[in-house]
Amino acid sequence: MDGLKKVVLRLIEIIEIIVILSIGLLFTIYILRPIYENFGIQFTGNVWVNWFGVSYILFVLYSLIVGLVISRESILFKQRLTSVLFWLIFIGSNYVVFIPFIKGGNPF
Repeated sequence: MDGLKKVVLRLIEIIEIIVILSIGLLFTIYILRPIYENFGIQFTGNVWVNWFGVSYILFVLYSLIVGLVISRESILFKQRLTSVLFWLIFIGSNYVVFIPFIKGGNPF
């Protein structure tokens, strides 16, 4: 039964990732694109980089809400929130999403 529990937990993690990537795509297309265009930033090039950045920011917000509010005892969320790589990628994602406002164009 322990093996089945691990499979179910991995399946839940995969579903979480797919849902967050899907929501990130919707945010990128319907929210970020109009914001960029209102600031005169062309939404062309490697847009998938922006999509990943938005998705990862949403993933961090999800992890913070679930890890700090809903399931404080979860080892998965404790390890995730204390991971240096987790926060470094978050900083990179913020750079990817917000640097076009500083440079005046999408460098990707």
